[in-house]
Amino acid sequence: MNAKNLILGLSVAAIGLSSCCNTSTKTNVSLKNEADTASFYIGYMYGSNITGNGIEEINMDAIIAGMNSALQKKDAPADMMQMNMFLQKYTQKAMMAKAEKALKAGEEFLAANAKKDGIKTTESGLQYKIEKEGTGAIPADTSVVRVHYKGTLIDGTEFDSSYKRGEPTEFPVNRVIKGWTEALQLMPVGSKWTLYIPSNLAYGPQGARGAIGPNETLIFEVELIDIVDPNAQK
Repeated sequence: MNAKNLILGLSVAAIGLSSCCNTSTKTNVSLKNEADTASFYIGYMYGSNITGNGIEEINMDAIIAGMNSALQKKDAPADMMQMNMFLQKYTQKAMMAKAEKALKAGEEFLAANAKKDGIKTTESGLQYKIEKEGTGAIPADTSVVRVHYKGTLIDGTEFDSSYKRGEPTEFPVNRVIKGWTEALQLMPVGSKWTLYIPSNLAYGPQGARGAIGPNETLIFEVELIDIVDPNAQK
């Protein structure tokens, strides 16, 4: 979400916040009709977009005051271009700070994790623990595999799970993040491993899908069920 959309989004969200909230920290409200539900959803979605941009220091009183000023058609404190430029710089600064924090936390986590029993570290920095050793074939980089998995951040936040979807997933070994591609070419079918993937072998500074921020170290429980096509081409 860019700064322009952030400003527009906050203005739209004001409709929901002003109508359903009488305090800046209120999170529970009675949704009596579709308009109430829509208002809450608008507020929640734009709140998610704010935090997704790395902005963690939020002054709700200031946000609501700004929304009310716009709704009451009061003069803006600056023109739209100036506000856009300020927010672009602010969100960029916030994302950089978030990325640096995540990188440091990941490095500290992996350094401590490497000392634990059963943890193996490859030359690339990938760490893994064998939970169950399989006896089947080992995929090549061009193989298509079927796996079950669960992915979390190092703080335990779950961002994806094939187990929760109720069915395994299939993909080419060379079409996923580097940490997965490397690990799968070491795993015999029937294995279940826990992978600890540094950010440079995951999604790097860009992050992915909102839940995975920049420079996040990722943890995956991976169960290699089968090689669907051992001869698939790139």
